[in-house]
Parts: sequence; C-alpha cells; structure tokens
Amino acid sequence: MSFTIGELVTRKSYQHDLLFRVASGKKEPIHLYGEDIRLEADAPADDLVRVEDRELKKRKEKGKEQEDFSYRLFRQDYQLMKEKRDYQATDGYSHSAKYFQLPAKVLHVDGDPNYLRKCVALYQRLGLQVHGVHFPEREMPLEIADLVDKIQPDIMVITGHDSFSKNKGAKNDLRAYRHSQYFADAVREARRKNPHLDQLVIFAGACQSHFESLIRAGANFASSPSRINIHALDPVYVAAKIAYTPFMERVSVWEAIRNTLTGDKGMGGVETRGLLRTGMPYVEEETESVDE
Repeated sequence: MSFTIGELVTRKSYQHDLLFRVASGKKEPIHLYGEDIRLEADAPADDLVRVEDRELKKRKEKGKEQEDFSYRLFRQDYQLMKEKRDYQATDGYSHSAKYFQLPAKVLHVDGDPNYLRKCVALYQRLGLQVHGVHFPEREMPLEIADLVDKIQPDIMVITGHDSFSKNKGAKNDLRAYRHSQYFADAVREARRKNPHLDQLVIFAGACQSHFESLIRAGANFASSPSRINIHALDPVYVAAKIAYTPFMERVSVWEAIRNTLTGDKGMGGVETRGLLRTGMPYVEEETESVDE
C-alpha cells in the first residue's frame, strides 16, 4: 500500500490516538509528521489508516476547541497585564499622558513549514513582531549564528519535530532522540552570540525532546520534561508571555507555561525577566499641509 505525501492518517498500533501527515509515502517505513503535535515518526504501511472526511472534521473541531481555549486564557492574562501597565504608567491613573511600548522582536526557527505558518499567524493575532524561518533541524546549528546577527531578536524559538525511541537508548542518551542534539547545538550557537538569559530569551525543543540537555545548552524554556508530545503552538504562548511582561518583573516557569496546551509535563524552564518596555509621552505624528 502506498500513500500520497500530505495525506492524513492514524496508526492502528497506537489506537488511532494522533493525526499524522504523510511526509514520504512510497517506501517503507512511511515517514510521518504530527498534524497538530510536534512529533516525527515512522510506521509500516499496514499500520496506517487513511482518515475519512467525517472523522477528520471531528478531530479538527476538537483541536480548534483546545486552541481557542488556550487563546482565551492568554487574552485574559494579557488584559490583566495591560490594566496593570495602564495603572503604573499613569501613576495610579493620576496622569492622563499617553504612553508607548517597545515590543520584543521574536525569531521563530521551525523545522516544519506548515507549523511555521500556523505559529506566525498566531504571533500576528497576539500582536507580536515575528521573523519566521524554516530550516530542517539538522541545519539549524549551522544557520543560527548568522540569523542572530541579522535579526537581533529579543526572543528566539528553536523548534520543529522530535521523538524519543526506547530501541535506540535510555532516556538520558541523546542518541535515542531524533533531533534533540541539533536543537541543543543550535541553542549553544545562539548563546555564543548572546550569553545573557535575560537579553536573549530562548525556547527550544519539540515532542519528547531531551529537556535537560536543552536547558544545559542555555535555553530559558524547553520541552519535554516528561518526554510527552507538545502542541505545535505551545512555543508561541511561552514567547508571548515573556514579550508582554514588563522588564522589571520576573516570569515564573508556571506563569510562562500555564496557557500552553501541554502544561508542565511537556514544558519547563527557568524563571526569566519580561521584555516589555513602556515609555512616555506618546507623540502623535503630525500631517503637514501643503500650500497650493
């Protein structure tokens, strides 16, 4: 049995728990990418089942409900942060001067172009300035330094696909992970350019990634402490929390990850300062009139 690249399938051996996109469909094992989670896998053709339209619609609706719930939680957080900033910037509402903000710049490096598009759309929906780049995970360590020099980001997300295989080694053996070594090497390259954890905030990892090695390499936040799958959009919410927290305040790990779809089993890190700076007064641009 052969499959077409891009077809959506599930695996019988895992009770059809996850939706996958076929990455290569003619030679076995069939190469798969998670449709909503950042997992990469291989499977024999006879283990795969094509997803019918009705089932696909049901899965998509459930996934959208989860994504919308996370988005609403973040918007509630954002509103509380905005009210606090308004209060502080106006000295307890005693001044009416308008203020401005210097937004954090995000560099999002993704091993999956489809995930990258979804993430960039969410960054924009959240009002964040983002530069999105696609590279295969193996190439990331070779490209990161030049990207840091070129973009000068405040926040960097290094993500894509990953997986842990018991057949290749123990949980503490990086060789048992598909791409964790490349993520860790990419983080080290970024840290050579900017070693300060509060000047360049880094999220790294994907599904089942070797969390400890990514933190040791210099990431502020990483996946996956319990070696579970993470949602494709989870890194965006971590970046947004840091971006919208004032630079004089620290963000606890729980505050950073609580609006993700995965939570503390899939993500962790170290406490980190926010990056938002507020200034005043806000000066509106004047339009010059041209005498006729």
